[in-house]
Amino acid sequence: MIEGTRMANKSTVREFHLMGFSDDHDVQCLHFVMFLFIYLLALTGNVLIMLVVILNHHLHTPMYFFLVNLSLTDICYITTTVPKSMAVSLTDNKIITFPGCVAQVFLIVTCTGSEVALLTFMAYDRYVAICHPLQYSLILNWDTCNQMAVSSWVSCLLYSSLQTVITFQLNLCGPNMIGQFFCDIPQLQKISCSDTKVNEILNWIFGLLVGSFCIGFIFASYGYIISAVLKIPSVEGRSKAFSTCSPHLTVFSLFISTALFSYMRPKSLSFPTIDLLSAVSYAVLPPVLNPIIYSLRNKDIQAALWTLVSKIKKSFLT
Repeated sequence: MIEGTRMANKSTVREFHLMGFSDDHDVQCLHFVMFLFIYLLALTGNVLIMLVVILNHHLHTPMYFFLVNLSLTDICYITTTVPKSMAVSLTDNKIITFPGCVAQVFLIVTCTGSEVALLTFMAYDRYVAICHPLQYSLILNWDTCNQMAVSSWVSCLLYSSLQTVITFQLNLCGPNMIGQFFCDIPQLQKISCSDTKVNEILNWIFGLLVGSFCIGFIFASYGYIISAVLKIPSVEGRSKAFSTCSPHLTVFSLFISTALFSYMRPKSLSFPTIDLLSAVSYAVLPPVLNPIIYSLRNKDIQAALWTLVSKIKKSFLT
């Protein structure tokens, strides 16, 4: 039951109980090991991407500047949810404090918005690079790139603050069991005895506006990109152009599809197992898969990684 006192028809919640993956000790240990492996894989992959770009001067371009920001966002994203879930499995203590829950909601919304914004900026970068190569350095200079990155973070922080305040103004007077392994807005709305229609409508409006704008912008960008690439006479040139675009398009498709399904599906499709799997798909998988996708599909990143590995080997041998 919810702990707290009721004042002015409001419940002051002191703690929530997160849903574990299982009550069986062996399964909990397995979950801890799997999430630890996933977390370390995500950290290693994203830190490597950041190091490779920072240490390789040939990669100091707007495309890889946004990629570093994406890796930083992914690290923050997965760190917000996975370590707490591992602690729950390891200690069997499913309690999360009220401030901890607020922090999770705030950071998740911030990272989700930042991820979408950065992926949209990266589509614009590819559009300018392929369709307007001679004006690339003029259109996407470093001042513009910094302004785009800062604007995405500031706007996401402001929206996240608004969304967090609106969510925790709800009268949380139901059972304090959150049906998820982290504090998620849809799950908090479920345990509220306030009317959440306004919150749900705001989520739908924002999701539709931002989702449709970003998806439309990216599809339009790739429409122009494909048209321009098909005009390139050499097969090698077309292949190189597509190879720089395919990782981004894959990453965006993975993230936006899972995020929209998690936040905008109707309540009739909300079941504990589906909620759990959808949360893993958009909050855990993208930070793990993003560096893998870019490493496998981007030849510049591959070459820079091998160079870094060779330098590390030489330093150990000497």
